[in-house]
Amino acid sequence: MVKGFSHYWTKRQIREQLAVIQGKVAPTMVIQGAQYLNSMRKCFVSGNIWIHHDRIVYVGENMPTNLDNTEIVDASGKYVVPGYIEHHAHPFQLYNPLSLAEFAAERGTTTLVCDNMPFMFHLEREKAFHLLEELQSMPTTFLWWARYDGQTELKNNSDVFSYSNMRAWIDHPYVVQGGELTDWPSVLQGDDQMLHWMLETKDARKPIEGHLPGAGETTLAQMALLGVEADHESMTANDVLMRLDNGIMSSLRYSSIRPDLPKLLRDLHAAGLKSYDELMMTTDGSPPEFMSQGMMDHLISLAVEEGVPFIDAVHMCTYNVAKYLYLDDVLGMIAPGRLASLNILSSENDPKPESVLAKGKWVVRDQDSMYPDISTFDWSRFGFEPFNLDFELTRKDFKFSMPVGLEMENEVIMKPYQISRDLTCEELPLDCDEHFMMLLDRNGKWSVETLLKGFATSIHGFASSFSNTGDILLIGKSKQGLLDAFKELNRQNGGIVVMNRDDVAASIPLPIGGGLSDASFPSLVEQENHMKHTLEERGYKFSGPIYSLLFFSATHLPYVRLTQKGIFDVKKKKVLFPSIMR
Repeated sequence: MVKGFSHYWTKRQIREQLAVIQGKVAPTMVIQGAQYLNSMRKCFVSGNIWIHHDRIVYVGENMPTNLDNTEIVDASGKYVVPGYIEHHAHPFQLYNPLSLAEFAAERGTTTLVCDNMPFMFHLEREKAFHLLEELQSMPTTFLWWARYDGQTELKNNSDVFSYSNMRAWIDHPYVVQGGELTDWPSVLQGDDQMLHWMLETKDARKPIEGHLPGAGETTLAQMALLGVEADHESMTANDVLMRLDNGIMSSLRYSSIRPDLPKLLRDLHAAGLKSYDELMMTTDGSPPEFMSQGMMDHLISLAVEEGVPFIDAVHMCTYNVAKYLYLDDVLGMIAPGRLASLNILSSENDPKPESVLAKGKWVVRDQDSMYPDISTFDWSRFGFEPFNLDFELTRKDFKFSMPVGLEMENEVIMKPYQISRDLTCEELPLDCDEHFMMLLDRNGKWSVETLLKGFATSIHGFASSFSNTGDILLIGKSKQGLLDAFKELNRQNGGIVVMNRDDVAASIPLPIGGGLSDASFPSLVEQENHMKHTLEERGYKFSGPIYSLLFFSATHLPYVRLTQKGIFDVKKKKVLFPSIMR
């Protein structure tokens, strides 16, 4: 049987925790006189919370008889709720897992349930698992998904999603769910290998999260039969209700491209919804600038503004999530046996904590941050090597000859169009919204070259090592602009750059493997804002370039995508024009 996260404590630790109750050992901390949220009774109750290291050992009216070296915290007049849980985190949106964790914990989100896809793509499995252990040593509780597909066409797909890899990820104790299931059409069309991994996930007593935009009743019924237990893709109140009617929990999203939460709640209330027990909330991996409003604390505030009772709103990112993950014996409530991750609030209506405990350690005390220093964390130990290209890009590499280009209809829909221009030209006209576009293997082995329409109007040169697969995206009006951007990207060891003809217009350095920043969260917000403003000046018309860069190769979105294998027709699951070996 798979050893899950619920087996977090050893027999020796549990014996010591029992000794605290018996008065033989003093607890490390007591929060005294608190009004704490009793999730079972759905009300605030007065009492004392005994903590021994990272675990709650007692909650009630009594005080310990043994208080040797115990820290006593006077919580008179304060309200204590469980640490918030972001159940659907993508901790790689320029920020890295630790910078996101620090930002989140300072606002009361002490548990992140995270996407594992970049680890599967870029790290050796043993190094990835070593990294999971290192991250778990931080105050934040890091839990993970097990992806079933790469949501793109990978040249080494069979290696990434091999039997041994999938078995190891599903069985890992810090992996607590399968998904998100983006390639569910393949399962419905007979992909027994993916169905096998889904069944293995269920056998490990771990839930499966779907990714089901636009799914109707029959699709949802089939997903329920396949074992899907939750989904975060509801865009209307009816979407939410259909999921609930099919026994699937619904997570209400508030992200930069789908800030649906307030309207969903208004419409659900209009439809007569009175129970919130099967609802959750997520920020769905929003970029830094959008996230600067807050994490789950902000979503709780939005829910309360729309008429959700405060306790229900808190439960939507604590107790409800823990129940969904089968981890309510460890997370999501204030009771004996649970992790000592707690938020101390100044009132019962304000979710932004004044003090935060994570695994029994202060990360915020009286509004002062006490999160451990993350600036010296050595990501290269785990395989995130510095970005350093060992090949050159020259004009001989430009083979723009494909008759089909990619047209952005909006941030998520990309359609093919017939190219009518002579692509041997040096520069495209300024009065059109077309740019040269190139996806280049980060090891220099292959490329895909075409035109991109609708992204912007006048970018001289743009380069990014931030992409779905870590390969290099080049965009520009001129071929010289592509060369200029490539050289600058290599010079700064990865990231995102926008070039003028003579200098750098904007830059976001991403020194951790070319995809992650080591900057503080506020600095990263400034860099992202400057990048977005620079692109908008050059005709970018969508809400978030960060999502655009990820979605260029994302084959769970319609209609065509730029992938390692070439230009890919999503509906037909067919490579229209293959990548070219250099």
